[in-house]
Amino acid sequence: MDYFAALRAFVRSVDLGSFSKAAAEQGAKVSTVSRQIGALEADLGVALFNRSTRRLHLTEAGGTLYGHAVQLLAGLEAARIETASLNLSPRGLLRINIPGAFGRLHIMPHVPAFLAAYPDIRVDATLTDATVDLIDSGADVAIRIGALADSSLIARRFAAHRRLLVAAPEYLRAAPRLEHPDDLARHACLPFALQPTADWYFCSKTKKGEPISVTVEGPMRANDSEAIRSTVLAGLGIGLLPSWLIGEDIRDDRLVALLPAWEAFFAPGTEPAIWGVYPPKKVVAPKVKVFLDFLQTRFGTPPYWDRAADQ
Repeated sequence: MDYFAALRAFVRSVDLGSFSKAAAEQGAKVSTVSRQIGALEADLGVALFNRSTRRLHLTEAGGTLYGHAVQLLAGLEAARIETASLNLSPRGLLRINIPGAFGRLHIMPHVPAFLAAYPDIRVDATLTDATVDLIDSGADVAIRIGALADSSLIARRFAAHRRLLVAAPEYLRAAPRLEHPDDLARHACLPFALQPTADWYFCSKTKKGEPISVTVEGPMRANDSEAIRSTVLAGLGIGLLPSWLIGEDIRDDRLVALLPAWEAFFAPGTEPAIWGVYPPKKVVAPKVKVFLDFLQTRFGTPPYWDRAADQ
């Protein structure tokens, strides 16, 4: 028996909740994984799983082995990466998770240049707005937008996540005057369906004080920022949209930034940002490090989308 291979099959079966998912991840047959688990049980003389239900449940012995196996495999991987990194350029399969719209606009256009710079790296990109568990999915790195939830992940901040109040020139030609956030009550606004409340919040850039909240409403709401952008461009109302989505629209005069003396956001609290996150390890894989360094260089400080919006 290849003990390390059997332990890997065991750990991933626990993480994913089934032999079939562990087999699919490894490109192996379910019977192979089942045979590896059976060999471990025979060697140890204990049952590792209770198989009476459709989902696997660890026995007490299985829980004990799992804790030790996770540490052992993590140590082996760290030793392998640290040793290899002394003499090898970044290489291997880089699995990344990216929010859909941000990925389409600001990650995938840079991937060809990244692959040209690092020809020994292959990229497996998953574009999804769902928050993926990096450990369970086997991903190496993810891009997250917003305020980070507490977790054990290591985070690298790329840039602030700014939202700008914008409208199309067509809308503004017939709209009421807008000089203060309170004036939004007389405007057609396009809320984001996933924002915490029906309010938009504003802080003066020059005067300290509590945020001003304004309840907004209009002809449409949506759970997708690109859909709201399209509606704003059509002249149907005002949107509060990420600068990374509408920076070029402002630069090219398709949209007008409103209330420039105010910072706008969906909810008060921790400043949201754009992050690169990856699982905690003693040694960061070279492929992860160069990917994050590459993105930081490409984005710039401030990022190019904010420079376009502020022109």
